[in-house]
Amino acid sequence: MKKRILLITTGGTIASSLRQEGQGLTPTVNGAGLEALLGPLTLEYQITVRDILSLDSSNIQPEEWRLIARNVAAAFAQKEYDGIVITHGTDTMAYTASILSFMLRHPPIPVVLTGSQLPIIHPLTDAVENLRTALAMASSGTRGVFVAFNRRVILGTRAVKVRTTGFDAFESVNAPYAAMVDGTGLRLNPAAIPPVTGDFFLEDRLCSNVFLLKLTPGLDPMVFEMLGKMQYRGIVIEAFGLGGLHFIRRDLVAKLHAMAQLGITVVVCSQCLYERSDFSIYEAGVKALEQGVLQGFDMTTEAAVTKLMWILGQTNDPEQIRERFSQSIFGEIMV
Repeated sequence: MKKRILLITTGGTIASSLRQEGQGLTPTVNGAGLEALLGPLTLEYQITVRDILSLDSSNIQPEEWRLIARNVAAAFAQKEYDGIVITHGTDTMAYTASILSFMLRHPPIPVVLTGSQLPIIHPLTDAVENLRTALAMASSGTRGVFVAFNRRVILGTRAVKVRTTGFDAFESVNAPYAAMVDGTGLRLNPAAIPPVTGDFFLEDRLCSNVFLLKLTPGLDPMVFEMLGKMQYRGIVIEAFGLGGLHFIRRDLVAKLHAMAQLGITVVVCSQCLYERSDFSIYEAGVKALEQGVLQGFDMTTEAAVTKLMWILGQTNDPEQIRERFSQSIFGEIMV
């Protein structure tokens, strides 16, 4: 019996073409067009198409995340599908995959995001191969949110775009691949996939007032006062190495206490793409912990930012924020 797959389209390069010479790529191909261009592959599945957006992913923001999540939740409620594939632009796909991993609690079927570096109408496109992988993962019965790209499947909370044009655009950061395609077909890695138990529920309230700051040597601590005046409720700092922040001459650590007094949640992760932050090793990190800073552990920046947006959408209580941030929802924390 053919697997029943819902194909949700949101735009992106995969659906783009040149409307006018010199005007740049823009999404023009709808879901029916994508399905038609897949050719014989569609004979293996029973595909239903739902077009919900037609956007460059640079324009996909928290409002669109909620729209996507609600469409997925509505599809779950129908109980008519074995899996869901979402086509999406690559530039912000890691953010969308992360936030869906948090908003869609205990998904009953696979939800797989994919896209491409070249439009599906391009003769050298990678779109068809990526869709093949996404459809196979969506048919696997593996509960969770994933990204399928370049014959690899990544946990939604672990995908990071690391190349602008290469077909191997995404890496699984600080976690093994959830699955790979090789000569045996789709090969799942069960040890890399967190178990999903319990009934599904949608938790889609978000707070978009979260700022991402990359620390540079000599950064003026006054920037935190400015962010407080701008009504930001959360700040994610990409700090040095294991989580270092300078406190000589320009005392960033002292400002973190002021942020806590204002009710602003501060998360510190590392600028290093791989491995973890650990505030217990250096004096600067210990001082930061004393001021109530939350550790990003081995989370990707995309996961840390979206998780904080999601948690602040649910609660203002500092203890609940701390507790929920330290819990791994779908593999975003592994150390």
